[in-house]
Amino acid sequence: MTPYDDITAPASVRPDAGSPAGATQPRRNHGPLADGFGRTVTYLRLSVTDRCDLRCVYCMAEHMTFLPKAEVLTLEELDRIASAFVSLGTRKLRLTGGEPLVRKGMMDLVRNLARHLRTGALDELTLTTNGTRLAEFAGELAAAGVRRINVSLDTLKPDLFRTLTRGGQLPKVLAGIEAAQAAGLAVKINTVALKDDNAAELPDLIAWAHGRGCDMTLIETMPMGEVEADRTDQYLSLTTVRAGLESFWTLEDIPLSTGGPARYVRIAETGGRLGLITPLSHNFCETCNRVRLTCTGTLHTCLGQEDATDLRAVLRAGGGDAELIAAIRGGIDAKPKGHDFEIARRAPAVARHMSTTGG
Repeated sequence: MTPYDDITAPASVRPDAGSPAGATQPRRNHGPLADGFGRTVTYLRLSVTDRCDLRCVYCMAEHMTFLPKAEVLTLEELDRIASAFVSLGTRKLRLTGGEPLVRKGMMDLVRNLARHLRTGALDELTLTTNGTRLAEFAGELAAAGVRRINVSLDTLKPDLFRTLTRGGQLPKVLAGIEAAQAAGLAVKINTVALKDDNAAELPDLIAWAHGRGCDMTLIETMPMGEVEADRTDQYLSLTTVRAGLESFWTLEDIPLSTGGPARYVRIAETGGRLGLITPLSHNFCETCNRVRLTCTGTLHTCLGQEDATDLRAVLRAGGGDAELIAAIRGGIDAKPKGHDFEIARRAPAVARHMSTTGG
């Protein structure tokens, strides 16, 4: 039973009900959605829940307090805000969590948002998942129009996986990845580099992913939210990781962009692509084209700053499309120049957990 099993999706977001009532339809509004530094926002990461069936040590506290249901956006509200962003030029939507696939009605939301793919208003609808429920939903995701997904996986060692996720079962995730590929989904593996846990295993993880035909992205640990682990001890610079990989592999920089912050290389010996996300060792803010919406309707335009615009308040006060779009533009206009991550600082850069922010 998931945390949302007792919530019934409203009729307006069921597949046979058409577009959600009152949802903003994708019509182009005047002027690009650009911030005060001239960066155009074309990528929205949309959290559908703060809940997750794992408790990864760098992402969540062991004993999390999750949000009351009344504070979480309804499926109709999620659709309406996402569709407003599409109307303003957003070309990529990524659904996140927590773990998005634990949200009851999630597939209804996916199928409804996919209408923007069919009209050509949206280039890509995708999601990031921990993989635990992929075996159940992979076929439906592919049928809805999702073409690729990211799966978070930090180790291939069952015992270490159980430790890092506080009880997770690795075979369940591996079965999910297999089901996703069988359904025709391209899978990219996301791995957080942890100095004390998986540093030595990273080459084996990369070789395994590339052997399965999966791209892989390595991510530096980010100082977000209070957790039990000391990130100073776990921080591993990807500059150091790359130097180590280059001692036995040939890495070639390639001009690939998937809309996110990763810089990509191709590894000649494996034939696969490796992305490097380096918020600490190399700031990527100058080309940032993305913003995040939490499952409570809070718009965060920077992962590492406390800026926030409350879009839920606009919706629940009865605001129309014009008011919603004005609030979105106001939030984007105030987007900070860059984040404030610094691993040496013991306190987190921002108080909110990554699971709350939405990946």
